[in-house]
Amino acid sequence: MTDVLKAGTRLPPLEIPVTRTLIVAGAIASRDYQDVHHDAERAREKGSPDVFMNILTTNGLVGRYITDRLGPVAVLRSVAIRLGAPNYPGDIMVLSGLVEEVDGDTATIRVVGENGIGRHVTGTVTVTVTAQPQAPAQAQSQATAQAPGTAPAPAPAPGTGTGTAPGTAATLDRGDVS
Repeated sequence: MTDVLKAGTRLPPLEIPVTRTLIVAGAIASRDYQDVHHDAERAREKGSPDVFMNILTTNGLVGRYITDRLGPVAVLRSVAIRLGAPNYPGDIMVLSGLVEEVDGDTATIRVVGENGIGRHVTGTVTVTVTAQPQAPAQAQSQATAQAPGTAPAPAPAPGTGTGTAPGTAATLDRGDVS
């Protein structure tokens, strides 16, 4: 396990500029078509001063923060977050982390994200640190393995894949992955 993964260690912060493009792109990528995430006029009609970031985008940014800080040897096992103050365009969210517990190659990290109006996100991430990262070519060949002489399987039709439906909880649990 790397030196950074000792209980009590603070991870360096990450500043994320909250742009309108980030908010809208995150909502589209997570198939969250609620108008408050892409239509400023509708957001104002519903009582918000502007569009705001959805929970799935925040969840992804929390995961990115941990993997950016720990490198390619980090495997997220679970991410559990709770939202607070909204992320609006023009703000900056600053993510920070504190290693709370280390057990062998697994660590529990408390993550906080704050913006100009308060605490946007709090959460806990469980991460396993492997001995060495898997080579990108090896990972790709395992993901796309097929029998010799056969055509690759077609991609699922839009809306039929394993994407997360809007309105579902933002918790990723990869505890079953070895």
